[in-house]
Amino acid sequence: MATQVLAHITGTVWKVEKNVGDRVESGEPIVIIESMKMEMPVESPCAGTILEIRVAEKQPVEEGAVVAVVE
Repeated sequence: MATQVLAHITGTVWKVEKNVGDRVESGEPIVIIESMKMEMPVESPCAGTILEIRVAEKQPVEEGAVVAVVE
């Protein structure tokens, strides 16, 4: 079953750490969001394979936005 990975803070995507098809473990960073000069990782909530990356570097994101999908 696919799991959505949500941004937990409003900011700008600083770096996309993973690509579609990559295997991730629970707690592993998928993207880094910069907010107020702080870099906050958005971690995978579960182990699996990345099906989608829905953001790009330098893209603004809102808290609660889906940044990736893991299955």
